[in-house]
Order: sequence, then structure tokens, then C-alpha cells
Amino acid sequence: MQIFLTGAAGFIGGSVAAHLIAAGHSVRGLVRNPAQAAQLAMRGVVPVPGALDDAALLTREAAQADGVINAASSDHRAAIDALLAGLRGTGKPLLHTSGSSVIGDDAGGNVLPPRIFDEQTPFVVEPGKQARHAIDQMVLAAAAQGVRSAVLCNSMIYGVGAGLHADSVQIPPLVAQARQSGLVRIVGAGVNRWSNVHIADVVDLYARVLDSAPAGAFYFVENGEASYAEIGAAIARRLGLGAVQSWSVEEATPVWGEGQSRYSFGSNSRVRARRARSELGWQPGHVSVTAWIENEMPLA
Repeated sequence: MQIFLTGAAGFIGGSVAAHLIAAGHSVRGLVRNPAQAAQLAMRGVVPVPGALDDAALLTREAAQADGVINAASSDHRAAIDALLAGLRGTGKPLLHTSGSSVIGDDAGGNVLPPRIFDEQTPFVVEPGKQARHAIDQMVLAAAAQGVRSAVLCNSMIYGVGAGLHADSVQIPPLVAQARQSGLVRIVGAGVNRWSNVHIADVVDLYARVLDSAPAGAFYFVENGEASYAEIGAAIARRLGLGAVQSWSVEEATPVWGEGQSRYSFGSNSRVRARRARSELGWQPGHVSVTAWIENEMPLA
């Protein structure tokens, strides 16, 4: 297949591109930076210069591709509009990348609600995530317009990416702060828990969804969960640092920003990927984020 991929220089998109190319697919990747375009070409990706705001470009590339994967922004509605304009009535796949913070709460690291979501659970969406949820629903609704659309709602991803960008978005900022200050910091008490999944298992699922997912399918992507207290303790052991220290969302915001402090590090996001396992035969091979941190996380 010829795949048009947004986010080709990113952590998820670059890893998905490498996996698909190794499997014999051809990938055309949207990229803004000329230097990154040259690097992508060396990795076998055909660079497509442009940005998510280039609606005509996105529509044209989608129409010409055998399938489309949006691995760039989960929140850029205009880009999804443009991609769908090129795909309606074709029966081609559109894979849209979302994130499980869409069901995250505002716990400040101090509360652990018992509720765990799967694909059959009615969502409770905080006001700050309603726009993302609406885009997910728009993608799913495209199934009725002749698009084999699917949403992959990733939980916390760990591991080293296979593309130009090796770092995920949650654990590396915790590690960077710890290295800079000499203290591992978490938001609140860190009793809040996030489901998580290794990047190698993520890209395997993207390939399965691309090949055989039915139209209008929504998949959570996870294989286990951990609290931020457990994650922080594992980072401290890996870096040889002392006890983990707590700070509030307000104290963390100057370092990580309010959105990341509140939703990435202070919330609960507990999901189960039942549908991918039962429907697509997905069997993740990595089971513990804390074991990866302590034994495999790069130190340099």
C-alpha cells in the first residue's frame, strides 16, 4: 500500500513509518522542516513538504493514497476535514491518533477513582478535552460516508522511537527535570494511575488496524498500568537519586506547562484495550513500564 502519513518526523509517526516500510509499504510523510525532510528520505520515507494547515495538499495526498494515517496533532480539526475530503466514498482507511487523556480527570495526583474505561464504557470527558473527543467522533462518523475510519486512543507510551524523534511525551520530561534538579518530582502524591504501552506494541497495532479493522472502529491502546509514584520511584532508582518529591500542579506548571502538569502528570487515565485483542488478535509483548525504566531506559 501507499500510505500518506502526517507526523512523519514525530515519535509515533516516525515509528509507524519505519514499521510499515519494513513490511513493504511505501510511505509519503508530511514534514515542515527541510532538514527533517532530507533525514526522512534517507530512511525511506518520501517527504511531502507542508503543514496541517495546507488543506488542499492534505486532500490531494489523501485522494492519491491507498490509506491515510494521522499521527500528528490529535486536536487539529481542519486537518481531519481536509483528509476526509479526499477519502469520502473511497472505502480507504483513515487511522486517527487520539490519546487517553480524553477521559482523564483533574485529580492533581492525589485521587485514585475506581473507574476503568474500555471501548464499551460511556465516556466522561472533562471540558478541556471535549474538542478532542468531538474530533474522534467525527472520524468515527466518517464510516457512514464511505471511509474505513478508525481511532487509536493511545495511553502513556514508553520506549525508544524508531524514527527521527526517539522520545515520548510523558516519561522523558520527568527524567529531564530529575536530571536538571537532582530530584525526581511528581504531581501531588502520585497515587493517580495511567495505563501504558510500549511503542513497539503501538506500531504493531497500527499495522493491524490498517490491514483489517472495520469501518468506525475505536481502539484503546494499552498493556498494563502504573501510578506516577511507582514511575517516579523507578526513575529515581535508574538515575541513582533519592526519594521522590511532590509538587502541586501550580508548582509544576512553570516547568511542564499547565496542560501537561494537570492532564499528563496529575490525572488518572485508566483504560483497557479489549477490542484490539479480541478483534485483531493483538498481543503486546511488553508488560511493565517500571521494568523498562529500571532496566532499559537510556541513560544518555
